[in-house]
Amino acid sequence: MTNESAQRIVLGDVEVIRVVEWQGPFAPARDIVPGSDAEAWKENENWLAPDHWDRDGDRAVVALQTWVLRSGGRTVLVDTGVGNGRERPGSPRFHHWQGDFLGRLAGAGIRPQDVDVVVNTHVHGDHVGWNTSGTDGEWVPTFPNAQYLIPAADDAHFGPDNAYGNGLREDDRLIYEDSIAPVHRAGQAVLWDGLHRIDAHLTLESAPGHTPGSSVLRLASGSDRAVFVGDLLHSPVQILRPSCNSCFCLDPEQAAASRRRILRRAADERELVVPAHFGGAGAVEVRREGDGFALGPWAAWAAAGTEERAAG
Repeated sequence: MTNESAQRIVLGDVEVIRVVEWQGPFAPARDIVPGSDAEAWKENENWLAPDHWDRDGDRAVVALQTWVLRSGGRTVLVDTGVGNGRERPGSPRFHHWQGDFLGRLAGAGIRPQDVDVVVNTHVHGDHVGWNTSGTDGEWVPTFPNAQYLIPAADDAHFGPDNAYGNGLREDDRLIYEDSIAPVHRAGQAVLWDGLHRIDAHLTLESAPGHTPGSSVLRLASGSDRAVFVGDLLHSPVQILRPSCNSCFCLDPEQAAASRRRILRRAADERELVVPAHFGGAGAVEVRREGDGFALGPWAAWAAAGTEERAAG
């Protein structure tokens, strides 16, 4: 797929639109998934490259993307990308980022005022950036009519009462102040924990480890199932090696346990697994293989505005 495309599938009565902010080689593969070994990448290069692995540069290929769900007459955004004009000194690639995310949303037929619900799977800068917009540091919610669902555990961990993530990274304070605090001030933030039902088809569920409040969004409509797993997975290599965390996981043991639990259920219930950062087809079914997992069919997307359902 190209960076400019918006793609769609229909799962039961829910339309899913994929809007990509950016994708490409990001960082050395085993820096992103430090527990993986070279063989895990080399043995699977026939399908990892080029969508998930830049073989020549040995770099993980990732996407920054938002999933738009049209469910029950409402428009739901799952994660909001990096955002423009942010101070991110600890993340050089995202520091003072400028992109056309809102233009890409508009190209998919989504206006900010039409969004009803924003889901932040967790509070990292590449998942909450377009929560707000503004100039000269005056940040206001980008989606003025939306309810923002923010995991309570992440709000507490990254908020001022915990010194913005225990003060370990300056970026954590900046992210909270420009992308979370303005939503609170506007009265649009809803904190949740454990389980939170959005509608008859969509349910949020805690899956901690990557961050204290990391969550997944489950979709069940008719016979179709999907799970939007946020940063539970950064690379398909982690499906084959579920004990391998990303370098960004705050509690590695808990993150690996959440990953295995979600993958087991996805395999048993034939859920389409939809991570935040997979390139290529972006979403895949998972199968049990012995004590581990194997990849099933990848999602079959259509251009936005046409009718298509996921392969399975």
